[in-house]
Amino acid sequence: MISRPPSPQVSRAASPWLLAGALLLSQPAFAQSYAAWQPDTYYTAGTVVTYNGRLYRALVNQTDYVSTGWNPTNASLWTDVGAASGPAPAPTPSPSPAPSPSPTPAPSPAPTPAPAPTGNCAPAWSSATAYSGGQIASKASTNYKANWWTQGNDPATSSGPAGSGQPWTSQGACGGAPSPAPTPAPTPAPTPAPTPAPTPAPTPAPSPSPAPSPSPGKHQLIGYWHNFTNPSGPTFPISDVSADYDVIVVAFADDGGNGNITFNLDGGSGGEARFIADIAAARAKGKKVVLSFGGQNGTVTLTNATQVANFVNSVEAILRKYGFDGIDIDLESGAGVTQGAPVITNLVTAVKQLKARLGSGFYLSMAPEHPYVQGGYVAYGGIWGAYLPLIDGLRDELTVLHVQYYNNGALYTPYATSGLAEGSTDLLVAASRMLIEGFTTNNGSGPYVFRGLRPDQVAFGLPSGPSSANSGLASVANITAALNCLTRLTQCGAIKPPVAYPTLRGVMTWSINWDKKDGLAFSRGVRNALNALP
Repeated sequence: MISRPPSPQVSRAASPWLLAGALLLSQPAFAQSYAAWQPDTYYTAGTVVTYNGRLYRALVNQTDYVSTGWNPTNASLWTDVGAASGPAPAPTPSPSPAPSPSPTPAPSPAPTPAPAPTGNCAPAWSSATAYSGGQIASKASTNYKANWWTQGNDPATSSGPAGSGQPWTSQGACGGAPSPAPTPAPTPAPTPAPTPAPTPAPTPAPSPSPAPSPSPGKHQLIGYWHNFTNPSGPTFPISDVSADYDVIVVAFADDGGNGNITFNLDGGSGGEARFIADIAAARAKGKKVVLSFGGQNGTVTLTNATQVANFVNSVEAILRKYGFDGIDIDLESGAGVTQGAPVITNLVTAVKQLKARLGSGFYLSMAPEHPYVQGGYVAYGGIWGAYLPLIDGLRDELTVLHVQYYNNGALYTPYATSGLAEGSTDLLVAASRMLIEGFTTNNGSGPYVFRGLRPDQVAFGLPSGPSSANSGLASVANITAALNCLTRLTQCGAIKPPVAYPTLRGVMTWSINWDKKDGLAFSRGVRNALNALP
């Protein structure tokens, strides 16, 4: 977790890992017939077991690894359904909250062509048309529904069931001549001049001042810069950031409500004029400077088309005013990022619109905690694996994904039977392999298949020192070994990639400020390791 100013700690303790969704139990006559719960056993959602004289029902597909201490008393994974002796309790109606309802959240940009009546063919799919999540198009006498924003992906060859990672889902055969494909550009519709954007700057303003900044080196050190005072010390100007950093992520923007994003610059930055000049100077040296929204307490409101438009307009105005290269997404459960939440499909739509406005140089990074990504390997539901559809929906726009491997305990992977310890070389190698090689959720049984990313889209996120996170600190030696293992197959531990990934992006850290307070030991050591890579 990357923390924000209101919290006295830089990073919170381990995530609660809330899992949404309850399943109705169909009880047989006597509870005694259920098997006793066993650790290190795979259970599917709905399975009933006995434990300490009680009956428990699994809420999600899962494996209760012994090293995690999970057992049926964990309310995120199991629900107590009564005593394990005598007649089983009568089935109860589905709990009302059922937090992750419609897998098709009627996304913001209301489908232009309303879903075709059953049996009728929707307008014919066109490779030139951009479709928002929920829109229907037809191809070869079959209707297909877009799962998220998509363009150019032929539904006849890019469709699959929910959770398949494909952009289309077949709605079945249809009859009748399809209507011509709609020509008008879909959702984006050119802006009616940035709505009351938070800052006056008109579009032509000093957008990214020095034309597109040169790209940083192949292997990058990425760090978060605090736009607030915390125990690491007061905010300092961007010009004081160590030259060892290739990418400076400014933390954080704020939720202005109704989709709007605001940015309130801390006085320690040297003031607005200096801040803008410092960003321009950093970019002129080939560095990237991006604006992050989210963090420990960060939220964003994206539930309808109006809020998506407000988000795009307000973020564009901020990026152009200050000269940022792009954005970083660090939203977590506080922002409602759970499986099937509207914020996921709406973020995909909004970010694609932003890139269309700002051009091919637009930088996009994401910094989820590992339960939101590789956590889907253990159990897919609630926050576990919740970022997978977001990553898939934006894989073509994504510059780099740097998952946080701290404050969340061991990581479970397809390459080991037990959890891999935070800060270990094996964890960093295995976690990166999962992002590059892909994996299937629920211990390989589905329902979601993550196809993997290019190695240059993958970095790993670590604390910069002993005070910057509650757990997960990795030694420079372990970081160096992991980088060498991934890029040249040397210094590997028990886990080794099948091939080398010499274009691996690099290392992200929370944070530049803590690193400065600790004497720059992290950035100097990691920079040396990155410079030595192929």
